[in-house]
This record gives sequence, C-alpha cells and structure tokens, in this order.
Amino acid sequence: MTERFVEVGLAKRAVSCTVKLLDDLAPLTCAAVWDALPHAGDVYHAKYARNEIYTLLPAFAEQEPPPENTTITPIPGDLCYFSFTDTILGNPGYGYGEQTGHAGHRKVVDLALFYGRNNLLINGDAGWVPGTVWGSVVEGLDVMAEAAHDLWRGGALGETFTVRQV
Repeated sequence: MTERFVEVGLAKRAVSCTVKLLDDLAPLTCAAVWDALPHAGDVYHAKYARNEIYTLLPAFAEQEPPPENTTITPIPGDLCYFSFTDTILGNPGYGYGEQTGHAGHRKVVDLALFYGRNNLLINGDAGWVPGTVWGSVVEGLDVMAEAAHDLWRGGALGETFTVRQV
C-alpha cells in the first residue's frame, strides 16, 4: 500500500504538522478517518492526559472502527482516535457545555495529537482510556508542540483543530 499522510493544524495560530498514517497497524481506523476527511472542530487541551490537544466531533464512520494498535501511554507525535458516548462526555466536570459541536450526538470521536512525553490515559470517572494510535508525526512536531503549549498557557478559545489529506 502507498504511504498516506494527513496534515494536522491549528488554524488561528497558522501551524501544522505532517502525520504518516499507520495503515499497517490500524487499517480500519485509518480508512474510517481518511474517508471522512477533512475534519475541523474546536481544540481542547487535555486536563488529565498531560501533553495532548484534541477535537471532539460527531461520529463520522459508517461503522465504528474497533480498537487497533492501542496504547494508554502515547508518545510525542502519536495521533490517536477515541470513541465515546455522549453520556461519558456529559459530566459537567469536563466543562464542554451544550454549545460545543459534539453536544447532542450519541457517539463522539476524539482525534488527539500528543506533543510531549509522560502521557497517561486515565480518567477519574472511567479508569483507563486506551486509544488507537493511527498516525505518527513525521514533520513539524516542534512547532505544534510550541503552539500546543501556548494553548495550555494562553487558552484555546477561538482556535480550530484541523485534519486534512496531504
């Protein structure tokens, strides 16, 4: 199979990185995401997992991909896929509110980019949260890490997380 790539970006900050899809390790997830591109949504910075930025989208796959190439300790440059129900993300402690793009959808997809070390996917309400690693950054992680850190310190309001085919 030919190698495939996506660009993950932060629109307002005008930064992006190139991600190689891991078709050999997560073929069903790669196909589901690729076939539905482009994606864009509000960006969030992780509260629990540490060095992660992500967007929450209404489910987009015809059939939800099963867990593949899972981890609970993502490394810098991992692009992960998570699937949640609306009730899991409905806890007010998460702070999403009713105005978010994923509100009111029974299934929600979390596309996440990990930009630093020492991440642990555990949630105080649900326990371990394994994610499917479906891509790996091959270029631009340094600028994305700097922008992601700025999201943490300066705020994410008004910023958009984008994923598109390259």
